[in-house]
Amino acid sequence: MGVRTMSNLPDGVERRSFDGTERLATRGEPVYGEPTDGEWRAWNPDRSKLGAMLELGMDTGLEGGETVLYLGAASGTTVSHVADFAGPTYAVEFAARPARDLLDAADSRPRLFPLLADARKPEEYGHVVESDVDVVVQDVATRGQARVALENRQFLADGGRLLLAVKARSEDVTRDPSEVFTDVREELETGYEILESQRLEPYHADHLGIVARS
Repeated sequence: MGVRTMSNLPDGVERRSFDGTERLATRGEPVYGEPTDGEWRAWNPDRSKLGAMLELGMDTGLEGGETVLYLGAASGTTVSHVADFAGPTYAVEFAARPARDLLDAADSRPRLFPLLADARKPEEYGHVVESDVDVVVQDVATRGQARVALENRQFLADGGRLLLAVKARSEDVTRDPSEVFTDVREELETGYEILESQRLEPYHADHLGIVARS
């Protein structure tokens, strides 16, 4: 089985061959029916905005072992991969149904801590999440995505990273996505330094990946 590493990939994430197709992969129990090969499981960028950011070569700054606050964890598709290679990973999800699946994903991951809470209300989990986390990953389909990132900046260490997936249609379905992305970037710059941004096509339509620093 061929293995190739990329400079933008954190420790614990590799490119490996599954049925002849090279894919990102992490070590861990499967969560969403993804292909596996021994202890490795494929990380599908079509189902993961962070996976798409890595696949597109964005420099996320992830090295492996970081403390992570993940906003919008849903049923655990992406955050389970993160918990495979990161340190303590706090996974915030508001909806009860996907949160149950998230709990299942956490069963085999002692570093993954699911939190049933609203990412727009950090006071709901501020007593649990440790201060000075290294990375905030945000994938929250709501209006005011920049505001959510700004309100959760309080958890980041100085110089910590924000890895944000902006969904234009959640902000305003009637506007051109490029205009939405411009507005989100401008608001985000009131509290972050934007290091890189890139559209996430062909994996996710009308999404923008942003890497920023607190």
